[in-house]
Amino acid sequence: MGYEIRDCIDAGSIYCPCHLAETGDCILCSHLSGKTFCDCVNWKGVCMYQEYILNNNKAKKVREEYLCKIMKKEAIEDKLFVYTINAPHNLVHDLVNPGSVIFIRNPESSVYYDAPISIMEADTKENTLKVAIELKGIKTKSICKLEEDEKILIRGPFWNGVLGLKNVYKAKEGVSVVVARGIGIAPLIPVLRKLYENGNKVMAILDITPFKENFGKKYFDMCNAEVFNCKMLESGELTEEFKNIIGQILKVENVNLVHCDGPDILIYKLLNYLDDSIEVACCNNSKMCCGEGICGTCSTRYKGHVVKKLCKVQIDPKYVFKERRLI
Repeated sequence: MGYEIRDCIDAGSIYCPCHLAETGDCILCSHLSGKTFCDCVNWKGVCMYQEYILNNNKAKKVREEYLCKIMKKEAIEDKLFVYTINAPHNLVHDLVNPGSVIFIRNPESSVYYDAPISIMEADTKENTLKVAIELKGIKTKSICKLEEDEKILIRGPFWNGVLGLKNVYKAKEGVSVVVARGIGIAPLIPVLRKLYENGNKVMAILDITPFKENFGKKYFDMCNAEVFNCKMLESGELTEEFKNIIGQILKVENVNLVHCDGPDILIYKLLNYLDDSIEVACCNNSKMCCGEGICGTCSTRYKGHVVKKLCKVQIDPKYVFKERRLI
């Protein structure tokens, strides 16, 4: 019988224990979540409670802000821009893995304009970060005013942009299926590269809506991915074309992972379509504001008055929607 294994993306890092420990809301440590006994979940080799005591009963530092330079701005389409940003080496180094996220904003804007953006590529040789931004609302409009050689504010590193990371890392020497729609192609790139590095044959199903072209094409070519293009959603349901493509792949190939980057409705419908025996991963679509679990924006409520702070909680996608309260 399957059961939920919950983890914290920051556990054991230099940012742990965080401010959740100060209020008795730690995700993993029993002592720092109001209990009087030690019942560690997913031991990271470091005692969070001891670290908290040694730090004078205070949280460790939060992420820093960096004023960085825009090296290149590419207008892919009217509402799609790809930025290449020069950043400190230590920050770039911490953002090379799948699920890496930064908060960025126009330096002339207030902290309320911080926008969480997934890392498309982190180059530790050139010390650059590449991000794709779809022009959608107030925050992205403010960011996309910035041009080459101007400064941009970055806060990071954050790592919870992908749920089911363990499934990505353990998928090796097999066939992996990646699914992406629209801007979801951007956070897919690091996952695609990791799967390819792990010796997998990657089969990609893409829906470039609302764009005219696949802005990540060169990465799919680099990873020798077999690409299928189709429309994935129609009236809130999976299209027959999409189901036929992925169904045929699952029938013919011994698939070790299905990873999906797209809207929640696509992830939800795909999870319901797949057999429970298939390992899955997906992008984290939780709304984020502070990224530290403090503001509550990412808090998602489940049956039994359970609250998961999805900016930090790392879980299998199968439990993202299970028993989730919609009202």
